[in-house]
Amino acid sequence: MDTLPLVVDTMTPADWPEVSAIYRDGIAGGHATFETVVPEWAVWDAKHRPDCRLVVRRGEQVLGWAALSPVSARPVYAGVAEESIYIAAVARGQGIGKILLAKLVAESEHAGIWTLQTSIFPENVASIALHKACGFREVGRRERIGQMNGVWRDTVFMERRSQIVGI
Repeated sequence: MDTLPLVVDTMTPADWPEVSAIYRDGIAGGHATFETVVPEWAVWDAKHRPDCRLVVRRGEQVLGWAALSPVSARPVYAGVAEESIYIAAVARGQGIGKILLAKLVAESEHAGIWTLQTSIFPENVASIALHKACGFREVGRRERIGQMNGVWRDTVFMERRSQIVGI
């Protein structure tokens, strides 16, 4: 199965069972998101941009996904989006995240996005390294920004400013 090529493709509603399973695994790990449950497709769909939704596949298997959410409905922030990326446990450490995030960056610029932002738990060193490798910079650390299971958590706030959009 590993001899099949990786394909980055547009996410469709038919991908939701595999996408939500990867998301559920990320939630269970405790270092990917403050979310505690995976929403139904309709709820997730309503919160994310209709464009810039990607999956990476090997054959028929979804190994990861990435998507953008608007940060505000105000027109001044039309080119700013929050980025999310999740890689299946079986696919981590294989460079799949870098392929997927690089494609998402390109898609975001095609869609007119000038700034991507994300918040990452500091314990998620692999995600921080991935984002740095794809041109994100650390803007700061948000201390005790939220509680998870009764424990205050910090996040590392990162952003990537396009070199071709909004310059």
